[in-house]
Amino acid sequence: MHPAHFIQANTNGRLHCATEPSIAPLNRGFLYGDAIYEVWRTYQGVIFAWDEHWQRLEGSASALYMGLPWSQAQMLAEIKKTVAAWRAHTGSPAELYIRLQVTRGCGAIGLDVALADQTDYVLLVQPCPLLSPAQEAAGLVLSLARGLHRNHPATLNPAWKTGNYLNNLLCLREAKSRGADEVVITNLAGEITEAAVSNIGFVRDGVLVLPPLAAGILAGITRRILIDHAAPLAGVVVREETVRPEELAGMSECFLTATTKDLVPVRAIDNVEFNVGAQSVTRRVKRAFADYVEAYIKAHPQLTV
Repeated sequence: MHPAHFIQANTNGRLHCATEPSIAPLNRGFLYGDAIYEVWRTYQGVIFAWDEHWQRLEGSASALYMGLPWSQAQMLAEIKKTVAAWRAHTGSPAELYIRLQVTRGCGAIGLDVALADQTDYVLLVQPCPLLSPAQEAAGLVLSLARGLHRNHPATLNPAWKTGNYLNNLLCLREAKSRGADEVVITNLAGEITEAAVSNIGFVRDGVLVLPPLAAGILAGITRRILIDHAAPLAGVVVREETVRPEELAGMSECFLTATTKDLVPVRAIDNVEFNVGAQSVTRRVKRAFADYVEAYIKAHPQLTV
């Protein structure tokens, strides 16, 4: 199998090809989406933002009243074992996508969490899905979802990274049906929240404008690093403000942030076009993000996989 297609799995410590079934039909992640997950990526073979993602995993587990019976150090050892198996199988030095899926386990059919037996996990390792240089240069095309809205935080809070992605999936399907690369989802109040698998941001008068967490979005790790580190390094001000679709025409730039993509310029949202040039604010902040990554790599040799 070509290295780009092989996915190495680790189910509760057992290594196997990801195409091999490894969970029971009674697994609650399969039956009910009773699961949480995190995704890390590597830069120069170093797991990036290891602590930040782990802390968010713990927050998601706490929100779902789910125990994590493994320490952070134990899971890092399992990740290193899984990555070593992937590299041994493929012989590839590619940068990696590392996904940890945690479920409440198995048990009798029923929604009561008391029916679950024990928490389990599946690790998945594959090449990091990177955009081509041409895609990066051109920018992505987005489309506003019209049929569905983002879950309200008082229902299933989008801040939790759970196994429930039907809302995102269906919104993305709608945007893809119009030829877009990604979707822009609004909340019930008509405010812009995020894309299906990325946070979204804008530039107005040289200032980064980000929808606030209260709009109903995932607390993105890349978004947080952007606010705390990359934007200050680039000398750019960040404001968290409500953004509505009718304000898009007043934005000069748009971008997505995500673990596997860092900052990606957006060329258009439906009929509204944005600047994606080499001298844009987005490109400047993206370069500052790369500088932060370089410093992180040098400071965390213990996270090399």
